[in-house]
Amino acid sequence: MELLVNGHKTFCYTGGKPFDPAKPTAVFIHGVLNDHSVWVLQTRYFAHHGWNVLAPDLPGHCRSAGEPPRSVQEAADFVIALLDAAGVKQASLVGHSFGSLTAMEAAARAPERVRQLAMVGTAYPMKVSPALLETSLNDPMKAIEMDNVFSHSTLAPPPSALGPGTWIYGVSRALKKRVLASNREVNLFHRGFKACDDYRGGEEAMARVRCPVLFILGRKDSMTMPRMAASLQAKAADHRTVLVDGGHQMMAEAPDETLAALKGFLKA
Repeated sequence: MELLVNGHKTFCYTGGKPFDPAKPTAVFIHGVLNDHSVWVLQTRYFAHHGWNVLAPDLPGHCRSAGEPPRSVQEAADFVIALLDAAGVKQASLVGHSFGSLTAMEAAARAPERVRQLAMVGTAYPMKVSPALLETSLNDPMKAIEMDNVFSHSTLAPPPSALGPGTWIYGVSRALKKRVLASNREVNLFHRGFKACDDYRGGEEAMARVRCPVLFILGRKDSMTMPRMAASLQAKAADHRTVLVDGGHQMMAEAPDETLAALKGFLKA
């Protein structure tokens, strides 16, 4: 599905089902150097169980045009504009990593537009190591290798991801290289990491969120360790936390647990 958002073509994956304004809507927001495909299992489930699904490629990423967001705040404004473009008055937001901060900021800026907020693999502050930040700027291919090591706790996911024995490390590396190559004018890796590193005001944003919040955190996540979400959990008025047996890319590493947590939350 293509929408015109802020004057630019935006691609949204809908899980294989047409958009139906009569159904509830869930928006899935990807992280740095990812695209809509990281949500393939979760989006297809909800699309085939009574939901509209909008999983956009963020601006300037892969199949979406426009200027890639320079900050969490810019990305949040894009999400609100996406809801306007789709004619959605209220939606549930699900975000991973950078996308989780984006979803939270959007829920803080437009609380009446957000019914539920799910933050997957989140942390605040979401600091990036100076070495990784510098390498993402000067040697992004090397940074992809570094990021892959930090983001995964296993090499082969359960069957419900891409199939038994799938090399999850290689799949993620190929995706990151494809996303990086999709924009020849902007280094999406460094811009995204810098946006994470620069983000301030997360606790204040969470304090303005009015809807229920779900934290899905990976027990083996070395990028956003579970304890690094504590400051946001303390500010969330209505929240629950689910720990899954996976690393930072838990949608692929712990697909069934991640989906089960979302099912229980979004249908509540």
